[in-house]
Amino acid sequence: MKKLSQLTAALLLTLSLLAGCSQAPAGSQSNSTPAPDASSSQPSSQESPAPTQTPVKIVVGATPTPHAEILEVVKPLLAAQGYELDIREFTDYVQPNLTLENGELDANYFQHQPYLDDFNDKNDTHIVTLTTVHYEPFAIYPGKTASLDVLPDGAQVAVPNDTTNEARALLLLEAQGLIKVKPDAGLEATINDITENPKNLKIVEIEAAQLARSLPDVDVAVINGNYAIQAGLNAATDAIAAEDKDSLAATTFANILAIRAGDENREDLKALAEALRSEEVRAYIQNTYEGAVVPTF
Repeated sequence: MKKLSQLTAALLLTLSLLAGCSQAPAGSQSNSTPAPDASSSQPSSQESPAPTQTPVKIVVGATPTPHAEILEVVKPLLAAQGYELDIREFTDYVQPNLTLENGELDANYFQHQPYLDDFNDKNDTHIVTLTTVHYEPFAIYPGKTASLDVLPDGAQVAVPNDTTNEARALLLLEAQGLIKVKPDAGLEATINDITENPKNLKIVEIEAAQLARSLPDVDVAVINGNYAIQAGLNAATDAIAAEDKDSLAATTFANILAIRAGDENREDLKALAEALRSEEVRAYIQNTYEGAVVPTF
């Protein structure tokens, strides 16, 4: 019996030792519970940053000088608000309105209100003004003749051939006492509305973009402000006569930001209009063009 008791005790001791060997050492991880992956709880340095919002693009048509130049000043002002300004340059007065009407542009910046009114009427377009920006004085520049005081009889005088700008040129010639125009002709005056021409001036109608090039061939030319600047001419320093800055022309012929009718409440176009009338743009115009371009704000 004593031997049986000793055998039983030995067997129990052996089983106890075997059970102890099967337990994991203190502090070790169980095979059934894997250690957490440190990389899963820490942001990876390889992760891509959150995508930024794509800027809203605003496509604007403009003649090169001064309009596209002024729009370049506006670019960073709009970029800070999340807008990308895409400037498309045109060298004529027709395509910027046609491409705005058909939706290729969001706005254009090159013309004044009388020209736009005449264009809408003749082309059945639906373009409206969002804001005015600046005024470019029309001026008379010397060609073969250096002064209006010595303008000979039969002198050739070049003027723009589009309706509103031709009328504006004729009114400037009238203001200098060179001709007289029918009082009721207004902004639709043409050479057929000249009632008095004491010097028998030969009025030569030329496309506005070609007027500066015509100077060697004519006595004087009445040139649009933007094309004069493009040719290196300044109404304040190179002209022999110019519209007065306080004249009716200064408000009537202010250059405008034009858009399609119905787009007046678009936030991107409102931002563009506000940027064009900013202090940064005012300072640029005044410092760059020295009187050849005058802010209207």
